Amino acid sequence: MLGQLKKLSGRIPIVEVARTYDNEDLPHDLIAGLTVGVVTVPQAIAYAFLAGLPAQAGLYACLAPMVIYAVLGSSRQLVVGPVAIAALMVAAAIGEYAPAYSDEYLGIATVLSIQAGLFLWLLRLLRVGGIVHLLSHPVITGFVNAAALLIIVSQLGPIAGVALSADSGAVRQLFAIAASLGSLNPVALAIGAASLATLWLVRRFGTALVHGASAAHPIGRTGPMLVAIAATVAVALGDLDVATVGFVPAGLPSLTAPAFDAGLWWDLAPHAALIALIAYVESYSVGKTLAGRQLRRIDGNQELVALGAANVGAAFFGAYPVAGSFTRSSVNQAAGGRTQLSVLTCALVIVATLLWLTPLFRHLPHAALAAIVIASVWGLIDFRSLGQHWHFYRPDVITHFVTLGAVLALGVEAGLLLGVVASIALFMRGSSQPHIAVIGRLGNTGHFRNVQRYSARTWPQLVAARVDESLYFANANQVEDRLAKLAEGDAVRHLLIVMNAVNFIDTSGLEMLQRLAARLERRSVALHLCEAKGPVRDQLAHVDVAAWLTGRQFQTTDDAFKALAS
Repeated sequence: MLGQLKKLSGRIPIVEVARTYDNEDLPHDLIAGLTVGVVTVPQAIAYAFLAGLPAQAGLYACLAPMVIYAVLGSSRQLVVGPVAIAALMVAAAIGEYAPAYSDEYLGIATVLSIQAGLFLWLLRLLRVGGIVHLLSHPVITGFVNAAALLIIVSQLGPIAGVALSADSGAVRQLFAIAASLGSLNPVALAIGAASLATLWLVRRFGTALVHGASAAHPIGRTGPMLVAIAATVAVALGDLDVATVGFVPAGLPSLTAPAFDAGLWWDLAPHAALIALIAYVESYSVGKTLAGRQLRRIDGNQELVALGAANVGAAFFGAYPVAGSFTRSSVNQAAGGRTQLSVLTCALVIVATLLWLTPLFRHLPHAALAAIVIASVWGLIDFRSLGQHWHFYRPDVITHFVTLGAVLALGVEAGLLLGVVASIALFMRGSSQPHIAVIGRLGNTGHFRNVQRYSARTWPQLVAARVDESLYFANANQVEDRLAKLAEGDAVRHLLIVMNAVNFIDTSGLEMLQRLAARLERRSVALHLCEAKGPVRDQLAHVDVAAWLTGRQFQTTDDAFKALAS
């Protein structure tokens, strides 16, 4: 029985939490859940409008996905639900395909959600979750910076009281706002400006109201709730002429299967795959960060299962793709949440909101929601580290700006793909020009170093070159030419390739070594190899090295120098 329970807890992590739950955690979880719920409601509605969907879709995205992840997820504090980046990607897909499919905005969103969930499950089934590492850090940061800028620009219209086309692009939206300066809605502009100021003040000085509170105290995150309440009251009492949320149907979402249209599913598949990848990277990063603070770890494979199930659940309850929220998860941890019970408590807050509080949203102005979105994504923008990265590894900075520019100019999906291509291309370019060091002996020791960095002893008849890269098709010709040039001296009789940094050799690399041996033999120079790693030695064991290698293979560089330098 105990063995079966352990096996079940491995597949359903909340079983282990329930089995070992400490009653002392209960008040902490309840308080954290209520706090997160208060923060979640206005954010969920704001992100729904960002995605081009009705307000209730945002609340639905907080309900079933949140509960499903709490049951299946390996993180105890990650809060899954609507996030800004996923909402932007959903809006881009809806803007592209809604006209061709009868403007079925919510139908397209649910199809994206179920496809994203199925794609995550497929990654788990094939055990290829590592594919997400194709999205390198500079690609992710460039994408996030660009997405944050796109989101901010898209929310300037609601703040100014100007209607903008969601699929017109950031530049056109800016021009549209500039052209409408004479017809801005001063009431909406005042509400938007006041909301932004309030959000900043609460975030900056809210913790000062609580004695001894740290910068991470949840009170600093209550700005969205305060802004939503204040703006709603102002619009209702003042009968202000601004765009508002309007009617939001009360009640819990009903179970509805997403529509199956082969053409629509085919068209949306690439968008859903990218949404799934971004959602997993974002969720795993947040979950890993939170777990690390408690000296815990999360299971990447289990995260694929849980996040996939959360997105499938969202699809069947009228929502759209979800991911782990950094903001709400951080609030959960800062408020004292210790287990998934805090997330389930937050779900109860959403249930209460859907059952009894939806009439209060009738007068919630779009300008306030736009301010909440802007404040939420502003913290995602990060250009501060680029100066240091430029001096450390410039290709990463180039990849960052290629991704950022491509997303701004071409759109979310195309820009992200171009960023991945640029990252791979720059990596290939770097590895095609590997570092090759001529090395010598340090005094009478058995240590060998680069002669350009150390005062190392060399011999005229021997050139020892360390190749700091694997030998494959991208660099084979470059390595051959550079090694041949190193052995051009009249006194040179031996070229020793030190291979302790060579991890593998492909057929192009093997052919290069054979050509180099023949090329050097015509100049009476022998080619030798030393310090080949085990996998490389296994490769060479399958070919007749003695048939083309004009020199010898040595176990160590010291052995080679003793034999060739005398």
